[in-house]
Amino acid sequence: MFRKKPFYGAEIQPACEYCEHGRRAADPRMILCCKCGVVSPYYHCKRFRYDPLLRIPRRQPKLPSFTAEDFRLD
Repeated sequence: MFRKKPFYGAEIQPACEYCEHGRRAADPRMILCCKCGVVSPYYHCKRFRYDPLLRIPRRQPKLPSFTAEDFRLD
């Protein structure tokens, strides 16, 4: 009857990179999955469970610096 809302919206694409069952391997291009074995970070299977603590957020863009001259009306 009541549906559970997905974490952080529905726009997050499933990937083993931030799955509960996956761990990073020594090779940064591979994930060790306890369900599927060694897989690509962008692979996902039907056992995918999102773990928000594994997600690495993108860096915020640097804001430009302004001076008083930029806000002056001539």
